[in-house]
Amino acid sequence: MSILHTVNKSPYEKSSLDSCLRYAKGGSAILFYEDGIYAALQGASMEEKVKGAAQNVKLYVLGPDLKARGIAEDRVIDGIAVVDYAGFVDLSVEHDKVSAWV
Repeated sequence: MSILHTVNKSPYEKSSLDSCLRYAKGGSAILFYEDGIYAALQGASMEEKVKGAAQNVKLYVLGPDLKARGIAEDRVIDGIAVVDYAGFVDLSVEHDKVSAWV
């Protein structure tokens, strides 16, 4: 069963990302949105942890939330796909279950 994990909290304020990474299995995906997008940025302290997760799961970040925070897409860690709202819906449909880490 594939799961879309969604992380909307900053990894610097909550432990949602760490919890998500412990449970995300191969074949699943993680979508960073709202303040969760800060985990997807190059040069951030979470970068190595997120790159390690990319070995097993597909990673996505919501583009409109990057834009809302004034962050350019070229600041996103290589290998993380930027999706729009329609892409978010597509990911939700493609996976058997959606698990929100709040």
